[in-house]
Amino acid sequence: MSEALVLCRFVHFSVVLILFGAWLLRPRLLKAPAPALDRQLACLARWLTAIALVSGVAWALLITASMAGSATAAFDADTLGVVLGNTFFGQVWRWHLLINALLLALLFTPWRSNVPLRLGLSALLLATLAPVGHGAMLDGLSGQLLILNQIIHLTCVAAWLGGLLLLVLILRQPDEPMSRILQRFSGVGYALVAGLLITGLINVRVLTGQWWPTPLFNGFALILLIKAALVMGMLALALFNRLRIDDCQQRMGALKRSVMLEWLLGIGAVAAVSLLGTLPPMIAA
Repeated sequence: MSEALVLCRFVHFSVVLILFGAWLLRPRLLKAPAPALDRQLACLARWLTAIALVSGVAWALLITASMAGSATAAFDADTLGVVLGNTFFGQVWRWHLLINALLLALLFTPWRSNVPLRLGLSALLLATLAPVGHGAMLDGLSGQLLILNQIIHLTCVAAWLGGLLLLVLILRQPDEPMSRILQRFSGVGYALVAGLLITGLINVRVLTGQWWPTPLFNGFALILLIKAALVMGMLALALFNRLRIDDCQQRMGALKRSVMLEWLLGIGAVAAVSLLGTLPPMIAA
């Protein structure tokens, strides 16, 4: 059951992060209209939102089964009602699923082209992920600040992953010189990396009482180390592309492979986070 929960968390986090990030950076990366790209993005958004809803429901069922200690309890209306109504997770998740359903419905109506509305709903969908997991460990003001820190962290991750996916789509048929697009992405990237590193270190410090948990190659610390290595790999690829931005038009094949690899490393980091959320942090003595 724990393996299924990790997989479910991974799928749900991935699609919600990519969905919000792609919509957030679309006007930043391309200034001119791009009908072909927008059609691709609209189709992809519907699929991502539907997958988010299915995986979100599955997540609630798995949590119910875990709390009740029985797989069949997930399909018992009374037990499910208790989890969704009387637990902190359930109270947050009811809103999360409602927002997800509203966003999915929106994408099949004429209002789907309303950028502020769909971006606002996807932002709320992302924000309601923050209190789930370690974000709910603390009470009072400390807990609220930890959740706020987690929202900022998730926003940075979403913009990076969503922006990379946009670059993958744009590289298939660029409507303007890629050097301009990469410069715009790099300009945002500095702030994203800074926000990601600062909020990540704050999370580790608050959850473990250390700037880095020890022992290094065990449990929570090992998975955190793997996540950090994947992020460092992303940074290395981003720096490589930034240094060679002037000749990117002459190396489109290599650029496509580099951006795709960077995106895949990001997805790997999300997988590590999905596992981390199910492990107890190693509190310093």
